[in-house]
Amino acid sequence: MSPPWWEPGSFAARRPFLEKRAGIMRALRLWFESQGFVEVDTPALQVSPGLEPHLKAFATWLETPEGEKRLRYLHTSPEFTMKKLLVAGMDRIYQLGHVFRNGERAGTHSPEFTMAEWYRTGVSYTALMEDCAVLMRAACRAAGTVDFRFRGQVCDPFGPYEVLTVPAAFQRHCGIDLLATAQDVERLATAAAPIGIHRHDGDSWEDLFFRIMLDRIEPHLGMGRPTMLADYPVSMAALARPKPEEPRLAERFELYACGVELANGFGELTDATVQRARFEADMDLKQLLYGERYPIDEDFLAALELGMPAASGIALGVDRLVMLATHAPSIEAVLWAPVA
Repeated sequence: MSPPWWEPGSFAARRPFLEKRAGIMRALRLWFESQGFVEVDTPALQVSPGLEPHLKAFATWLETPEGEKRLRYLHTSPEFTMKKLLVAGMDRIYQLGHVFRNGERAGTHSPEFTMAEWYRTGVSYTALMEDCAVLMRAACRAAGTVDFRFRGQVCDPFGPYEVLTVPAAFQRHCGIDLLATAQDVERLATAAAPIGIHRHDGDSWEDLFFRIMLDRIEPHLGMGRPTMLADYPVSMAALARPKPEEPRLAERFELYACGVELANGFGELTDATVQRARFEADMDLKQLLYGERYPIDEDFLAALELGMPAASGIALGVDRLVMLATHAPSIEAVLWAPVA
């Protein structure tokens, strides 16, 4: 049995990473403040935890002084509340806070972790790529390193980053014309068979897409330099708006370094009707796969209807950023107190 994390000998091995973590947190705040962002602090208890179909939330009961019990969830992201602040009139906000995702624990996962989330009104989602580039370099400087390292892989955030669209990634690494499959699972299965990815009984187009991504594309991303994987199929837009010039794709990108996903950014969807339809479809899928659904935050949709300004937003995993910048072996090495 491993010694407890607080045992001095055990803690000593992690202390150098943690002291560098403190420096990285200072550097992140300094950059946001230098750019005119206001730090906000939203509650973790929410009516809706976030509605991505495959995320599992922690549920609890909120008791009123009168004894009424209300079902609440620990948020998987502060997104809904932060967007309400955009509707209220804020135009450049950020948050460094804890978020919660049940059933996630591995070398790059913790059920409770720190997320940096920020929103800017009036800018394209490509501006967030530049934000990420600056923050990656700031993290390395604060850690006293010149690159990211993880499991034998190296990534240089000080050079130019790569912007690769999802369709281009499928073509480059798999020889698949993704848009030609047009949400047709049979076409995608036929295209994937030559690279050894086969359709299982009951697989949807999205199931095959994610299997190809995980097995054939993600291992190549962020090697040598950061990769911004951009323009996801609109069926995977989540809270992103469609690209005006190519409505089959969405203004969404993910940041990768050393094969590790660091951030997920959107040109934000502001149409309440479309957003409701997406939420309901996602919860239908969750019900089908896992036998449960989470409530929709009606207050959030009401805020969209009132009028959310054009904005771009992004969430970045701080623990993963620290792990890569400090060359730590796992995410638990950079957590002050891992979840028991």
